[in-house]
Amino acid sequence: MTQPTDIRPERHRPLLLDLFSCAGGAAMGYARAGFTVHGCDIARRPNYPFTYHQGDALEYLAHLIITGEIERYAFVHASPPCQAKNTLTVGTNASRGWGGTHVDLVAPTRDLLDKSGLPYVIEQPNGQAEIRKDLTLCGEMYGLGVIRHRNFELGGWIATQPTHVPHRGRVRGWRHGRFYDGPYVAAYGNGGGKPSVPELQAALGITWTDVREELTEAIPPAYSEHIGRAFLAHTALEVAA
Repeated sequence: MTQPTDIRPERHRPLLLDLFSCAGGAAMGYARAGFTVHGCDIARRPNYPFTYHQGDALEYLAHLIITGEIERYAFVHASPPCQAKNTLTVGTNASRGWGGTHVDLVAPTRDLLDKSGLPYVIEQPNGQAEIRKDLTLCGEMYGLGVIRHRNFELGGWIATQPTHVPHRGRVRGWRHGRFYDGPYVAAYGNGGGKPSVPELQAALGITWTDVREELTEAIPPAYSEHIGRAFLAHTALEVAA
C-alpha cells in the first residue's frame, strides 16, 4: 500500500469523508494533503487504502447527519454518478443505447451536503452541467500522463483556479481508423490503442489497485491533494481572521 506523505500524527489530522469513493484516487490525494480519510462506496472495494464503509453513499450520509456523527468530519468529498450528462458517454456511446440511461445523483448529493453544514467539494467530468465549475483541473497541471479534465463545485469555501497549462500533444489511440501518438494515454475503456494497466497506473499516479475499471473511474491523487491543501490553507486563513 502506498502511504500518505504527510507524517503528522493521526490525532492531528482533520477527518474527511470520501463519498462514492471507488478505489481511492481522491482519498490518497487528501491523505497526502494531511487528512485522515474515511471512504464509502456501494461496491465492494478491497483495494481502498483507508477506512472504508460499503453501502449506499447517500443513505450513509443521511445516517451520519441524523445521528450527529457527521460532526466528527471537517470536510466532505463526493463524486456522485453523472454518466447521464457526461459528454463521452452521450457522444461515444449513444449508438449503443448507453447515453442518458444512467442515474444522476448530483442534486440529491448537494442537498444532503448542504444539510450537513460542512464544507464540501463535488467532482464531475466535463459535460456535466449540474455543478458550478469553481475549479477545473487537468493532468498537465501536474505533469501527468493523462489529460482527464475534472470540474469541482466548492460548497462553503473558496479556492483560486490554477492556470490551465497548454497540452503538449494528443491522447494516444485510434480515431476514425487512424492511429495517433502522443504524450497522454486514454484513461477510459479498453482496446483501440488504450493503455495497459501498468501504463494507466503510471499515468494517473495510482499504484494500489491494478483493476482497470477502478483506474478508469479514478481521479488522479494530484487533483485532490491540490484541493485538500487549498482547503487547509483556506481554513487557516479563516482561523487567523
